[in-house]
Amino acid sequence: MLIKRIIALIIDSILIAIISGFLAQENSALGAISYALLTIAYQAIFLTVMNGQTPGKMLMGIRVVSASGGQISPIQAALRGLGYVINSYTCGIGWLLAALNIFSIHDTLAGSRVVE
Repeated sequence: MLIKRIIALIIDSILIAIISGFLAQENSALGAISYALLTIAYQAIFLTVMNGQTPGKMLMGIRVVSASGGQISPIQAALRGLGYVINSYTCGIGWLLAALNIFSIHDTLAGSRVVE
């Protein structure tokens, strides 16, 4: 499932980057801020409205659920998005830890997990 999660992350990141780049218009500081805020909003909206799936997760056939297996709440989804930002803005260390299955900042913050 790791490969599916990585591909879903890439798809979602490309979508967020396109929107963020359009909004920032070559302003790197604004780009970083808009990327962070869009990431949190993207996760919060899609994971709650689309039954735990972002577009990338839909294409890969995976979904995010709460640790107990139920529907993820809007707060959990936003916290998961914040975890994504932390993963990205720590030189990718958070993504490396998640890929190695050592520790997942975003799932730990949100109390969530990914299922097929």
